[in-house]
Amino acid sequence: MSRFRPDQFRHVHYLWNESEAGPAGSLEELVYRSRLLGSDQRITNTGGGNTSAKLREMDPLSGTATDVLWVKGSGGDLRTAGPGHFAALYLDKLHGLRRLWDEAELRGPKTPVEDSMVDYYRHCAFNLSARAPSIDTPLHGFIPHRHVDHTHPNAFIAISASSRAAELTREVYGGEIVHLPWQRPGFDLGLVLERVCREHPEARGVNLGQHGLINWAADGKECYDCSLEMVERAARFVEEHDRGEATFGGERFGALSAERVRTLTCELLPWLRGQLSGPGRVLATVHASPGMLRFVNSCDAARLAALGTSCPDHFLRTKIKPLFVDWDPHGESSDALRIKVRDGLECYRADYAAYYARCRRADSPAMRDPNPTVVLIPGIGMIAWGRNKTESRVTAEFYDCAVEVMRGAEALDRYVALPEQEAFDIEYWPLEEAKLRRMPPEPEWGRRVVVVVGAGSGIGRHTARKLAERGAHVVCADRSEEEAGAAAGEIAAAAGPLLGVAGTGLAACGNVIGRSGDVTSRAGVRTLFEDACYAFGGIDHVVITAGIFPPPSAEGRIADSEWAAVFAVNATGIYVVAGEAERIWTAQGLSGSLVATTSANAVVAKKGSVAYDASKAAANHLVRELAVELAPLVRVNAVAPATVVAGSSMFPRERVLSSLAKYGITCDPEEETEVLRDRLAGFYAGRTLTKSAITLEDQATAIVFLLGDDSGRTTGHILPVDGGLTEAFLR
Repeated sequence: MSRFRPDQFRHVHYLWNESEAGPAGSLEELVYRSRLLGSDQRITNTGGGNTSAKLREMDPLSGTATDVLWVKGSGGDLRTAGPGHFAALYLDKLHGLRRLWDEAELRGPKTPVEDSMVDYYRHCAFNLSARAPSIDTPLHGFIPHRHVDHTHPNAFIAISASSRAAELTREVYGGEIVHLPWQRPGFDLGLVLERVCREHPEARGVNLGQHGLINWAADGKECYDCSLEMVERAARFVEEHDRGEATFGGERFGALSAERVRTLTCELLPWLRGQLSGPGRVLATVHASPGMLRFVNSCDAARLAALGTSCPDHFLRTKIKPLFVDWDPHGESSDALRIKVRDGLECYRADYAAYYARCRRADSPAMRDPNPTVVLIPGIGMIAWGRNKTESRVTAEFYDCAVEVMRGAEALDRYVALPEQEAFDIEYWPLEEAKLRRMPPEPEWGRRVVVVVGAGSGIGRHTARKLAERGAHVVCADRSEEEAGAAAGEIAAAAGPLLGVAGTGLAACGNVIGRSGDVTSRAGVRTLFEDACYAFGGIDHVVITAGIFPPPSAEGRIADSEWAAVFAVNATGIYVVAGEAERIWTAQGLSGSLVATTSANAVVAKKGSVAYDASKAAANHLVRELAVELAPLVRVNAVAPATVVAGSSMFPRERVLSSLAKYGITCDPEEETEVLRDRLAGFYAGRTLTKSAITLEDQATAIVFLLGDDSGRTTGHILPVDGGLTEAFLR
């Protein structure tokens, strides 16, 4: 029975609802409990923690009831858990593995037999369960209680990672929680937990030293209540000892203005991305929350950062420790910051190589990338890096949790990290390496950031969607912020729930953001690229599809102001975008590409669209000039579409009617716009050599080809995608 009513929890959200939980003692209830626990990062981190239930199931072979352990499988996330994320094992077969353990000559933590036991878990699978059991399976299987939760609450780990962890555990929980010193998860730890339950029948859980909380109960709701109660008690205990302004030794540097933080961050990010991108490019997540800034601006930040993290779940993300840049945000320049980051990276790589050499074992995997995944900078905050936005975001979440653990441990006593060898043995555990190898291959465009200017409609929108489908991180930009947001939202709806990009106020779905971008405003374009850098760390490719087609007057003329506006968008806009992107590409030092859309009209002289045609001709030559200017770092090409009617914003109803009249095509002006468009598209198709209508998909396919590595030796080229218009042949 919990000592708190649901309305008395202050530090966690009590979310249990009987009407939603599913039948008691069912897999449905276990999934429900898991999602509740995973929804609060104060309880457990992304991909971390596991839950289980020992349920009576009907054996499909014998037709008799048997006990089955349902436990979160390898690689799952509690927040998004479904039935398929749980491994199912015959409990008696799992317990039967003890015979193999007992027969081993050498057994215990980190012995060869312990790692070999993991392969035997699959032999215990119930009803052809397809989910791979995790290394934590015996921790749940040998505890003689029906329901078990293992979580990583920040406040609880603050006790676990304190130098007086055992004493503080007794002070907070009495005999309800038993403290165990650190031990790597595995078969032996499962047997230790079984012994704890036998020797301490009054216990409701265990403090796994520097690792987290594992607790149990007779039913699912009681287990959930117990988990939340233990976290709440730890959080209240930490709160009672909070040091206020003396947290982390007090303030060393005062806060900078939000504008100054953003400017410094956006200046640094592309350059830093270039420094950290080795064989593969990396993407960033910036955390400049009040809590993170309090940490990096504190007197103790450098000391604590050097200690590294304590929870083993962190090491694959945050490495042994972050890079802390000892820079004075008030007394030193941004140039000094870059120098200190550069020197810090050199030292970090050397230190990491030395750490690997000191701790490696005979069967250790090869040394991984020696660059840091977390960079801490006073005044700026934390910049986390990963292979994609999701990985960098999760890395940032993990280090946020690490900071909260340090805050609590230092308030209670003194923070203690895992010993270096123990940390290495987690980071380079062959079983973890095997799990990494089982991960699906990275998407083709998974490490690339593409800014699509003109993504609100037509070719730009279709191209943005195609790139996102291939795994790219896409900035949907349009003069209309509403249209840009709608495009991003459409792509996001296909990709999953919306996630926030910290510090930008932009909506994003893992790899897509929407932002306004008017190519006639250099300041606006610069802000667009700053947003892209703040969200992802930099840019790799730029697509420019923004364009306007002014309807001519009855005399076939347009006003001088309209002429200027057409050139400002269709030609000068490309120049402005390329110039602002060049600043990012140069800072990164990473190869990139730019693709613009011009038009078949650029090489076909005709009556009635002189401003549009002339501006596109200028754009064609501008592409060639930019190819020269930006070489060899950046390739510049263009796609020259013709008569893309369906789905194009360039063919509003008025232009369609005007074109039909121009070509003498009979139509009823009262017909639906789409019917009229189809008639015009059919006429245009008939003029081509291929006799085919030109679609948005045709243009997007060409753009993606020119952006990517398959066209890596092509620059300064205009690729016609017009179905074969002989009058548009380049000559």
